[in-house]
Amino acid sequence: MSQSEIFVLPSPRAPQLRSSLAMIKVRKLVKRFGLKTVLRGMDFSVERGEFVALLGPNGAGKTTFLRILASLSRPSMGGVNIAGYRLPDQAAAVRRRLGVVSHLPLLYGDLTSEENLRFYGRMYGVQDLPARVAEVLELVGLTPRRRDLVRTFSRGMQQRLAIGRAVLHDPDVMLFDEPHTGLDQDASAMLDTVLREVAARGRTVVMTSHDLARAADLASRFDVISRGVITASVHSDEIETNNLLAFYRQAIQSS
Repeated sequence: MSQSEIFVLPSPRAPQLRSSLAMIKVRKLVKRFGLKTVLRGMDFSVERGEFVALLGPNGAGKTTFLRILASLSRPSMGGVNIAGYRLPDQAAAVRRRLGVVSHLPLLYGDLTSEENLRFYGRMYGVQDLPARVAEVLELVGLTPRRRDLVRTFSRGMQQRLAIGRAVLHDPDVMLFDEPHTGLDQDASAMLDTVLREVAARGRTVVMTSHDLARAADLASRFDVISRGVITASVHSDEIETNNLLAFYRQAIQSS
């Protein structure tokens, strides 16, 4: 890629906190582990219905940040609001509005896919549970495997069922931490289809990813995190797909 191609990219900018429509709003977020500071006064905002890909190198703080949004870790300083509720004070209310897919599928291998969803559905108090389970299995393409034990599933099928688990209670916000990790090309392609369907239903999505090509194909916004802060943010309609790598490198180098 020539130097001139980089100059046509939008200038890196910090994300703007557009408060009235923000489903997720983070201000001056700090996270420390002992003497190590991982997040350094991070600002972040996502509007209802946006699909944000959070990009960055290993150690940038992506997973730590998602764990805080998922109420699995407490911030050291700063404010976090999701769907109008504060973290960590109102964590129970936030969790009811979240669907989380992490590196672990959080499924029971000795239960069928249908039984797993029924278990989580009862935990969330899902109404008309049998019909909802059937709808979700159809969404993630596992209806033919509904009575099979999850331990017999491939990694890709487990990841699709994990997404089914996460959307079962119809959450406002979906958090995905590297959902394509460990998947082959066919499984990744099937997962992309499910992610598009999830986003098409109007949910707010934040996904961490190392795969720029897949992120470019899925997300409506790209935020680059480096050294614990957002260093650049751009919407998909502001950048050509084949310029995303240059934008990412420019954002990392300028941090």
